[in-house]
Amino acid sequence: MRAAGREVYGSVDVVGTLDRPRPEPGPDEVLVRVAAAGVDRGAWHLMAGLPHLVRLAGYGVRRPKEPVLGADLAGRVEAVGRDVTRFRPGDRVHGIGRGTFAEYVTTAEDRLAPTPEGLSDVEAAAVPISGITALQGLREVGGLQPGQHLLVVGASGGVGSFAVQVGKALGAEVTGVCSTPKVDAVRALGADHVVDHRTSEITDAGVRYDVILDIGGNRSLSHLRRALADDGTLVIVGGEGGGRVLGGVDRQARALLLSPFVGPRLRTFIAGEDGARLADLDAMVDAGQVTPLVDRTFPLEEAAAAIAHLEAGRACGKVVLTT
Repeated sequence: MRAAGREVYGSVDVVGTLDRPRPEPGPDEVLVRVAAAGVDRGAWHLMAGLPHLVRLAGYGVRRPKEPVLGADLAGRVEAVGRDVTRFRPGDRVHGIGRGTFAEYVTTAEDRLAPTPEGLSDVEAAAVPISGITALQGLREVGGLQPGQHLLVVGASGGVGSFAVQVGKALGAEVTGVCSTPKVDAVRALGADHVVDHRTSEITDAGVRYDVILDIGGNRSLSHLRRALADDGTLVIVGGEGGGRVLGGVDRQARALLLSPFVGPRLRTFIAGEDGARLADLDAMVDAGQVTPLVDRTFPLEEAAAAIAHLEAGRACGKVVLTT
């Protein structure tokens, strides 16, 4: 089967088309014929092997253990293992796997959900990782409540575009932070207020937010704390910068160490990858509260270009590969 990935760590130049054997599902696995696969920041980190903590997390120290990239998927069930009960061949599904930049992938039954009727495969592939991250960060980690003020830093990205909509669905007053070209798109997502970070700061309006979701940002903790209510919660999602060894993990670690000694709660988390949270998101999709924002699509053979487009910061919403 055709796939896209790399045999060594490096820049987008190492990413190309691979010829891989078609996998066979285990007893509790589903074989999916992939129609579309979402591209997120994780693909870049696993491509580059940066920060180096990524390699120590089990992905391979010197070389990648799994050459094929990708985690989001949408498509149709091709075959199921003997213990699978929720799906059968022909079902449309979306969810999370490993090595999803491929024509076929196997994944555990509990990491999939039926694709909502109103979504195309491209839209469905945009939902799982970014949507789950937004939902978990706001609902479970941030404890967002109706009527609270939410600030989403990075509101035009994959996670951010879901966070704005999920925040509204949870009853919050939402302010999104993005760059000038993306202001209209963030407002169209339902944000009550938009801060253009090229011309304004998050503290300029004098609002103290109950929850701040900071997505891959590089603002200092002290700056973010100044925008938080005294009993507010800062939730850090991912992180960029910070060097080749730790990346943004050092800022997350500082937040956790500092949190017991300050009024606001400083939190970070590792997003879950399960079908139950995905089903909750799908219910929001079915209710018209959440719509995936797809920036553009690339064919599987242009995976390197898709990752480069995302890394350059040009994407507004999700980038998706089609097979």
